[in-house]
Amino acid sequence: MIEQFIKFCIVGGSGVLVDFGVTYSCKERARLNKYIASSLGFIVAATTNYLLNRFWTFQSTNSMPAEYLKFIGISVMGLGLNNVMIYLLTEKMRVNFYFSKLLAIGVVTVWNFLMSYFFTFNPMFD
Repeated sequence: MIEQFIKFCIVGGSGVLVDFGVTYSCKERARLNKYIASSLGFIVAATTNYLLNRFWTFQSTNSMPAEYLKFIGISVMGLGLNNVMIYLLTEKMRVNFYFSKLLAIGVVTVWNFLMSYFFTFNPMFD
């Protein structure tokens, strides 16, 4: 499980690069609205993260369409958790934004990994 968590974090790091690369390209080069560009970055990064985690981290043989939908759903829940944590920490507790974001990333990384390990890529839930 530790090895999978390390791989999961590496995949997540690559996802950040994909997200920022797509977002930048769409916003700055294609001149798309920043929210559309950011959404496209999130979708492309989540999709590449799914594929890398499926084949490398968890070596899953589950049904891809169902598994992908579970992964995206959990990713969206993680995004919501991230935003709620940042809001509560910064607006209600007056914690520095970047420290709040760092804490939220840590919590969401653990959330996403545990949900991926026990639910998304678990053959019992195929």
